[in-house]
Amino acid sequence: MKTITIKKYGAVEAVELGYGLLRPPVMTVHLFLVDGVCIDTAQRLMRKHVLEIIRERRINQVVLTHYHEDHSGNAAAIRRENHVPVYGHPGTVKKMERGFSIRPYQYYMWGPPGRLAMDILPPLIESNRISLMPIHTPGHSTDHTSYLERNEGWLFSGDLYLSSRIRYFRADETMDDTIRSLRNVLSLDFQDLFCAHNPVLAAGKPKLRAKLEFLENFSGEVATLHDQGLDEKEIIDRLPYKEVALVKLFTLGNVSMANMVRATIRAREAAMKTGAAH
Repeated sequence: MKTITIKKYGAVEAVELGYGLLRPPVMTVHLFLVDGVCIDTAQRLMRKHVLEIIRERRINQVVLTHYHEDHSGNAAAIRRENHVPVYGHPGTVKKMERGFSIRPYQYYMWGPPGRLAMDILPPLIESNRISLMPIHTPGHSTDHTSYLERNEGWLFSGDLYLSSRIRYFRADETMDDTIRSLRNVLSLDFQDLFCAHNPVLAAGKPKLRAKLEFLENFSGEVATLHDQGLDEKEIIDRLPYKEVALVKLFTLGNVSMANMVRATIRAREAAMKTGAAH
C-alpha cells in the first residue's frame, strides 16, 4: 500500500510518502519543497511518485539532511532527471559516493538509495527568497545536518526530533552527540520545526526542548543505575520505560530502547576515560 499526502505550511510544501507491502506503511517520511529547493528526497520505493511530483515543480537544488536511505533514496534520480546539484555534509558526500549496505527491514520500508556523486554544502543554501544555513547536528548519524532559515523562523531538522519522548535508537546512534546537537539548535531562533517524520509547526521549539529534557533525564537514570554496578539488562528492567517490542523484533534489534541504554553507557564510559586521562 502506498500513501501520498501533500500539505502546505505557508510557503513550504511538505510531501509525505509511505510504502507498505500489502499493508499500511509502518512509517512515513517527508520531503520539503520551498522556493526551488528540495530538502531530502524520500524513499526509493516511492520513486515514481516523487519524480512525478518534482516534475510539476521547478527546483534548482537539492539538500540532504543525512545519508540514510529514507532521505537520500531519490537524490540520484532527481539530479539525473532535473540536472540540479545535490548538496550534503562531507560525510554524506562520502557515504553516497561509496554506497552503503542496508538491513532487510530497511529494504522493506524504504529500498536502497543507490550511489551518487554529490557536492559538499556551501556556507549557505540560497535561492530567490530564502537562505538556509547548514548546522551540523550529529547523533542520529555522524553526518546529520539541519537547516535554519533565520528570517522565516524555520528549522528543517531531518531526524533530530522525531518525538519528544523517543523510545528507541538505531544501533549506531550516539547519546552524547544527540544531546549536544539538541542544545545547539535550541540556542537558535526558530519556531517551525520541519521534522522529516513528524513536522511540528508553531510549537516546534518547545517540542524539541521537551526531547532534550527527556533524554537528559533518561541518561541520568541510566548513569545512576550503571554507577550502582547494574548490567545492561538489569538497567532496562529497572527503568520506567518499556521496550517497543514490535519495533525491536521487526528490526532484529537494530532499533530499540536497549540501544539508548548502550549509547548512554558508551558516552559515560568515554567521558570517564577522558577525565582519567586529564
